[in-house]
Amino acid sequence: MIDLRSDTKTQPSRGMREAMANAEVGDEQRREDPTVNELERRVAELLGQEEAVYVPTATMANEIALRTLAEPSDELIAEENAHLFLSELGGPAVHAGLMTRPIRGQAGRFGPDEVQRMIRRGDDTHTPRTRVVAIENTHNASGGRVWPLEEIQALVAACRELELSAHLDGARVLNAAVASGVPAAAIAGQFDTVTLCLSKGLGCPLGALVAGSHELMKRARRFKHQFGGAMRQAGIVAAAGVYALDHNVERLADDHVRARRLAEGLHAAGVPVDLEQVETNFVQVNVGALDLEASDALARLAQEEVGFSATAHPGVLRAVTHLDIDDDDIEQAIERVPRALGVLARA
Repeated sequence: MIDLRSDTKTQPSRGMREAMANAEVGDEQRREDPTVNELERRVAELLGQEEAVYVPTATMANEIALRTLAEPSDELIAEENAHLFLSELGGPAVHAGLMTRPIRGQAGRFGPDEVQRMIRRGDDTHTPRTRVVAIENTHNASGGRVWPLEEIQALVAACRELELSAHLDGARVLNAAVASGVPAAAIAGQFDTVTLCLSKGLGCPLGALVAGSHELMKRARRFKHQFGGAMRQAGIVAAAGVYALDHNVERLADDHVRARRLAEGLHAAGVPVDLEQVETNFVQVNVGALDLEASDALARLAQEEVGFSATAHPGVLRAVTHLDIDDDDIEQAIERVPRALGVLARA
């Protein structure tokens, strides 16, 4: 199987497993685990923040961030297809008690004008007050699209002017940094809180971090315990994160190159792919344009031993490259996918 369903399908490498097996550990809850402490220190520096907190998942990291930035009955603004809205089971409402207001963006992005138009000041009687604006970079549902730095700067500046907190769902922010050539700290350091996922392109079996100021991360540690995210000898898994920072960041560029090669190869074969959307490690395929239902297309691909996944958009599938996909896999996929989708038969 050429498994392109997600970059969460990565397997820990031999070197990562050795690092985990040899990790120095301690009581993480008491901040006595040296490997967890090292991971937190390095990620905070990487993201241009004062402190970072290690948690099991990026969803938990996002929810903790929102809980630190707002109070129940406050309002959160984000793009309508943001992971926070689509893939966290109503977490902002459940865990932080937040009202949510979606913005219809372009390629997952929106600007200061939209925030200015939608902000509610609240009246302490009927209307909730807008407190947080969140963006996602790269934007999953839009095909791994990258927010340009100047757009981020303008949006965060508007949030400051409007006295709103700004959160970055940076699950794949290192993909954005590598693709744009902009240091992760220049992107993430502008925000009040930022999250980073370790179990996607970085290849770890689990783990994520939420980062921000010392004051906010003090609150975040409290919510980490409250949410059930505190661990014990977590250095065994944190060691995978340290290893990933040393070995798996720059190589994200390889995933991007392979995604581009896949997109161009499929496009040349007649598969409906919008090449302008391919900016990082995602390739979106419009099987609806071939008069195929997504479920049918996925079944056909599976018969050819190629794994794609559905998206938030009807009739659109995605392929995601990652460290367990090599050049030969890409060339094989370029042969198999058109055959599976009946494109060659139509030519």
